Parts: sequence; structure tokens; C-alpha cells
Amino acid sequence: MAKKSKGNRIQVILECTEHKESGQSGTSRYITTKNRKNTPERIELKKFNPILKKMTVHKEIK
Repeated sequence: MAKKSKGNRIQVILECTEHKESGQSGTSRYITTKNRKNTPERIELKKFNPILKKMTVHKEIK
């Protein structure tokens, strides 16, 4: 869940989209911050998935 910190910056959790489809156990998640005022929509970033051993798209979850 997103946590409230100073000002408009909030913590968000990014989860791998390809990992769910692969059927392997475990999850690849990252925690980052974003400015709620500048980026109101959910973010997508390419991050490294250590289980699949490649760069994958990670989407913000709630």
C-alpha cells in the first residue's frame, strides 16, 4: 500500500507483470517514490527481475 511521506511524495510498490504469466513461484517487487502531483496515474518502469534473470516491465500496484 502507498505510504504518506513528506509533501506530495508517496511510496509505491512496483510488481513484475511477466512473472505472473510465467507461472514460477515468488514475486519480483520494488519500492520507490513518486510525486503524486506530477504523476497522478500509475507508473510503469523497466526493472531487473532476478528470478527470470532479465529486464521486465514492473507496474505500480495498490
